[in-house]
Amino acid sequence: MEIIGTIIIGFIAGVIAKLLMPGKDPGGCIITILLGIVGAFIATYLGKILGIYEPGETAGFIGATLGAMLVLFLYRIILKKK
Repeated sequence: MEIIGTIIIGFIAGVIAKLLMPGKDPGGCIITILLGIVGAFIATYLGKILGIYEPGETAGFIGATLGAMLVLFLYRIILKKK
């Protein structure tokens, strides 16, 4: 159930990250939402490693959104260099 919760939060976080970071993204909306899901997973597991979240607890909405924004930012940098 933890994974499904992280995916749902990541989906919403990806949409919010796209709204907070406007601009032309290579890959479109679907890629941005997938990056949001990746950001939520990163925020969840990083939070567990740092002791912010308990085992079995997913990242909070703000943490997932920040993770999604970080992944989206890195994605833009990587694709801009190519």
